[in-house]
Parts: sequence; structure tokens; C-alpha cells
Amino acid sequence: MTYELIQVRTEAERVGVITLNRPKQLNALNDALMDELGAALKAFDADPAIGCMVVTGSGRGFCAGADLSDFDFTPGPDLVKRADPGPIIDQAFNPTVRRLQALRMPSIAAVNGVAAGAGASLAMTCDMAIAAPGASFIQAFSKIGLVPDAGGSWFLPQRLGLARAMGLALTGDKLSATQARDWGMIWDVQDDPLAAAMALAEKLAAMPTKALVATRALLRAAGQHTLDQHLDVERDTQSAMGATHDYIEGVSAFLAKRPAAFTGQ
Repeated sequence: MTYELIQVRTEAERVGVITLNRPKQLNALNDALMDELGAALKAFDADPAIGCMVVTGSGRGFCAGADLSDFDFTPGPDLVKRADPGPIIDQAFNPTVRRLQALRMPSIAAVNGVAAGAGASLAMTCDMAIAAPGASFIQAFSKIGLVPDAGGSWFLPQRLGLARAMGLALTGDKLSATQARDWGMIWDVQDDPLAAAMALAEKLAAMPTKALVATRALLRAAGQHTLDQHLDVERDTQSAMGATHDYIEGVSAFLAKRPAAFTGQ
């Protein structure tokens, strides 16, 4: 596929990189960009050579959220229907969130600048996020009469707790990168978030991919189970991992006191 609004490349060892590329619009999300992003994620998911995925933005912003200029606010008949944000959420945002959350590999957001609205949701949809010191996260929805979308109202209380999530969502106040790290929204703050994300991605890509993804699933599901239920899920997941190549290789390498050669299988 030819991409016009994103850049897609493979770098280093088993790392795929997607760069949102509408810098003049702070990489705001429109239908065309979302189509390309979904296609790139699908391609990475199908490529066994990719062991980790990084998403970042070009220019001075990570992602300003939905491109509101795409909505038709021309006065006249059917204004409410034409300006309805529901269709793009249903047809573009939600499928992308689901696809990103279900990737067969870890994902990292390199947040190079402002992440607003659905852009903040995109960063939280990734398994980990590293932000530049000057980056910020803004729940801009309340300022235009909307609610957090693209998973935002689910990720916020999960990451921050209800009190902090409520404060950010209702006020729309800016959250600095440092505060986002301290509050648990993101993993780290680095002067060069893309370089840091790439280094982390190379590390994760060299690890047993299936075990990483299974760990991700366990952590996400923990809040839905009692401890007794979760112990059984851990047991079954561990048994499934015991049938993988990387488990046999990892233990064999440990016993032989040699570096493991994981394949992601």
C-alpha cells in the first residue's frame, strides 16, 4: 500500500515504525489517515519479522486528535446529522483502538509533542509510552461539548484512578509529560522520545514475543477477576507458554549459561 499521511518503515532488529505525517495539522486524525494507520497496523501484525511497533508524530506535535475540519458544520438542513462524530468513531477510531490493543507484539508510543483528545487516547492505547519533556496530554473534549473517545474514558481511570481521571476529563486541563509519568499515564520522559522508544523496542523485539503479549493480557484482565479466578488464568496461560519455542530455548539457554536466541515463537 502507498501511504500519503503516514510514514511506515522497518528499522533495527524487528522493529516497525509508524509516523503520523500531517505536521501542519499537528497530525490530526481524519478518515484517510485512519485508513492508512489501520492498514499499516494490519501489515505489521501479519509480518512475523516484526517483534515490536513504535508510533510517533512528525513535526512539533504527536497528535491533536480528530480533525474537526472534516466535520460538516455548514448551516442548513441536517446539520446535526452531518456534524455527528459517531460515524468516524465507529468506523475509524474504534477499529484502530481494537486492532492496536490486539497486536501480536508490544507497542510503544513516542510522544514528541502535544497529544490531545483522541491523540492522548492513541498514546494510552499503546502498551508503553515515552514522551518528550515538552510534550503534554490534554483531554480537550469537554471544551467542545464532547466526551473522551477512542478509549479515553476507559484508559484514564485505569491508568490514573478515578479522581485524577475525572479532574482531567472534566476540566480539559493540560497534563505535563513529567506529571503524566509521575501519575502513571506513561512509562518515561526522555529528551529524544523516539530514540528512547526505539531502544526499548529493540529490547522487547529480541524477547519472547508470545510471552510478552500473554503478560499484557494477564495484566489487563487482572481487574476483572478475583484472585482465585486469576490464579487459574495464570496457570492456563503458563501452560500455553510452556508449549512455545521461546520457553524451551529460554530455559535451555539459562541452564547452559548462554544467551537465548528467541524467535518470537
